[in-house]
Amino acid sequence: MRQYRYRLLNVFAESTFGGNPLCVFEDARGLSDAEMLALARQFNLSETTFVLPSDRADARVRIFAPGYEMRFAGHPTLGTAEVVAPGRRAQLEFAVGVVPVECDGPVRTFTAPIDQVPTLRPVDLPAAAVAALLGLDERDLAAAPCWVDTGADQLLIPVRTRQAVERAQPDSTRMAQWPLSSLESRTAYVFTLGDSIDGRTEVDARFFFTTRGSDVVEDPGTGSACANLGGWLLAQGHAARSLRIRQGAQIDRPCTLLLDIEPPHGIRVGGRVLELGRGVVSLPDEPAA
Repeated sequence: MRQYRYRLLNVFAESTFGGNPLCVFEDARGLSDAEMLALARQFNLSETTFVLPSDRADARVRIFAPGYEMRFAGHPTLGTAEVVAPGRRAQLEFAVGVVPVECDGPVRTFTAPIDQVPTLRPVDLPAAAVAALLGLDERDLAAAPCWVDTGADQLLIPVRTRQAVERAQPDSTRMAQWPLSSLESRTAYVFTLGDSIDGRTEVDARFFFTTRGSDVVEDPGTGSACANLGGWLLAQGHAARSLRIRQGAQIDRPCTLLLDIEPPHGIRVGGRVLELGRGVVSLPDEPAA
């Protein structure tokens, strides 16, 4: 039997059972693509990562959701960096390129893989229709919904109040109308900008997504969407440069994400990474096709 060690971590966590869960396979050499996908389905987390050798970075990382492989994602980057390079800076190679990850105690911070201010792409739906997808009214919108891509393209929906964020709930009767991302996933990052506290603008946010053929899922803490928020702020010329994002409370997985914007196009996303446990998976000697 082949044995593969894995770790379970919570990213953007402020407590043991907070944050966004992640499974990291420490050494994925010998695993086939089919086995990686099957293991992602077995653990059934939003993402599972697989660490491989790299000649460009400390490690090459493949990210699998239960239904497909991803080019990049935020919380898998931070959690995997803690496994690859505990207590120190890391360089991780993804399909989108090499991403640096800084380390400051339990806080990890990645720099979004972009080299220019992202372009905001309009949605092929009226604003009122986009609001209705989330059970909201057009009057709840603070600005036009749009697509943003700083590593993974997602639909951003700015709203006026925290109450609107809390009310947001995807309407299952409107799924056919929901626009698709480049990975054929339906996404919605609903957020509102609040007051500045201790030098950081407070943000309340929720992230909804579907995988291929699945129901809508709410993600506890979404680093890639946080980076896209940074791209949105840069493109808008917004004055906010340091932000604190609260996400996940509605599903009892509170997350805190730190967003720092460094013009002309620097976007950094950070949060605490806490390890929860370790284990071993045993697989037959012959890899699955």
